[in-house]
Amino acid sequence: MRILYRTICLAIFCTLSISCKKYLDVTPDNVGTIDYAFRNRNEAENFLFTCYSTMQQMYEVTGNAGFTGSAEIVYPNNLNDHPINEAGFNMIRGTQNTASPVLNFWDGENNGIALFNALRRCNTMLENIDKPIDLSATEKKRWIAEVKFLKAYYHYYLIRMYGPMLLIKENLPINASAEEVKRKRSSTDEGFDYVISLMDEAIPDLPPVIQNQAKELGRITKVIAMSVKAEVLATAASPLFNGNPDYAGYTDNEGKPLFSTTYDPLKWKKAADACKEAIDEAELQGLKLYTFSPPANVSNVSQQLKDVLTIQNTITDKWETNPELIWAFNYYFRYQGYTIPRLTSKSVAISSSYPSTFAVPIGTAELFYTKNGVPINEDKTWDYANRNTVQTGDDDNKYYIKSGYQTAKTNFNRETRFYADLGFDGGVWFGNGVLDQNNPLYVQARGNTALAGPKSLSSTNITGYWPKKLANYLSIYDESFQAIDYHLPVIRLAGLYLLYAETLNEVNGPTAEVYTYIDKVRARAGLQGVQESWAGYSKNPGKASTKDGLRQIIHQERRIELCFEGQAGWDLRRWKELQEVLSKPVQGWNIYENNAVNYYRPQTLFIPLFGIKDYLWPIKTSDIIVNNNLSQNPYW
Repeated sequence: MRILYRTICLAIFCTLSISCKKYLDVTPDNVGTIDYAFRNRNEAENFLFTCYSTMQQMYEVTGNAGFTGSAEIVYPNNLNDHPINEAGFNMIRGTQNTASPVLNFWDGENNGIALFNALRRCNTMLENIDKPIDLSATEKKRWIAEVKFLKAYYHYYLIRMYGPMLLIKENLPINASAEEVKRKRSSTDEGFDYVISLMDEAIPDLPPVIQNQAKELGRITKVIAMSVKAEVLATAASPLFNGNPDYAGYTDNEGKPLFSTTYDPLKWKKAADACKEAIDEAELQGLKLYTFSPPANVSNVSQQLKDVLTIQNTITDKWETNPELIWAFNYYFRYQGYTIPRLTSKSVAISSSYPSTFAVPIGTAELFYTKNGVPINEDKTWDYANRNTVQTGDDDNKYYIKSGYQTAKTNFNRETRFYADLGFDGGVWFGNGVLDQNNPLYVQARGNTALAGPKSLSSTNITGYWPKKLANYLSIYDESFQAIDYHLPVIRLAGLYLLYAETLNEVNGPTAEVYTYIDKVRARAGLQGVQESWAGYSKNPGKASTKDGLRQIIHQERRIELCFEGQAGWDLRRWKELQEVLSKPVQGWNIYENNAVNYYRPQTLFIPLFGIKDYLWPIKTSDIIVNNNLSQNPYW
């Protein structure tokens, strides 16, 4: 794997060292060296990894609108220092614009990546793949399949952001006319069909698994491609792109409709079939839901703690040994210092370098179920009205909450994923160098005298909740920071199960098979099945038996299970639910207060700004001026 890392890093360096050109350019980079780049197998393999290099840059979560754009995690916008690119986090504060779009993947600006450059490299690879005389037929088939997948994925990423898209099926010839250079956008249906056609061409020639993980982990497999295909078809079937009346009448400059405003239920059937095919292939290759096996130094742990560590390690365990992980990018998640609160006195001294500033709003924390597996405002046994009052930790909750410590009542009697995903005032933090379940570290967050409380402006968690799920429990934040690195999943089996349940419900409504695949995920989280939980504990016991009700349950289940994994921002867009989610104020606790009663008073941090136009990205105004075949996206 280190060899692949070095090759990709070299490819990225080479890519960034040449002048930046957009899709409108017609002269390929390094014309005189194309023959050299494909003169033999080794040189051609380097070019293959150049095609991969753009995808590997997508590991950067601050450039992923799925991670930054749904208020799952928020970041302060009033800092004097700017150690990370904040543009993506600030989008929900109303910063998107047409003059200089945020997360601009069309031009590669404002923390976006130039995907048209990547598509041109893929085309160059396919155009020249026959030149290396020492390349075997078997490898050639595999490389072609990999590049077709990459080409499909880059197009899909653009369609997901911009809707109607320029389809870069081949590079323009060097003598192309000015009019030929001005490409036209295809409709969203045409775009999705093209992506699927590339996937279908690629899948048969991809390897089922990576045999040589030391050298090739991160390259595309059949399971990865089939899982992405399922996601593409589910996106095409979802309300944003399937009969969306908001885009009625939107055409290109010649009057061609760019969105279909007629709902097509068969799109859900195609998505469901693709999900099942991907699941069958994944399970055939031995993939299964992850369970934590305690190492020797963590041998005597309670079942409650083991369940928490199962959820945490589903994300942070090594890719090579995680049977649930379908796909991740090669580079490690690099923000653990933003997700772990200060837990020791020595950690305060280095807080400026490891600021703990990825903050989880109260609204995200309230998304998680009660221990009975239903939403907190539906559980007839849970005291929703008094959730922000104070309660003291006791022996019954000692593996979740520090005994004798006052914390909010809302932190009691919650599901396992709540305690695995979130750090909070009074919450137990198993790990960070202390692996004694009877005397673990815990979060102290109230006021500026508390270890995890607000210090300098640049090292303050503005809500009082931390995304614990994104921290490896073996990472240590003490007098120094020792991160145990991991690859943040892009697709894992639990997400694929829930995607299948979602698509099946849209096709047939509630069926035994839909419940089966939701309940597989819930069981791993220590919850009863959907039907049992709603019948036994919900104020609305019939909710799980209707198509609309089960849709709401599945959507919430995906948001909980995949929380902080860069998925919610995309799901909420395709469901057309992001506007509703972002209509609510972003709130945190009263973090400067030392007294528990005063601390647990929700404070509004800001009110997000998100309208219908924000579901799709604007095209930069200057691009529309250069190419008069383009028209701006709706409502911009």
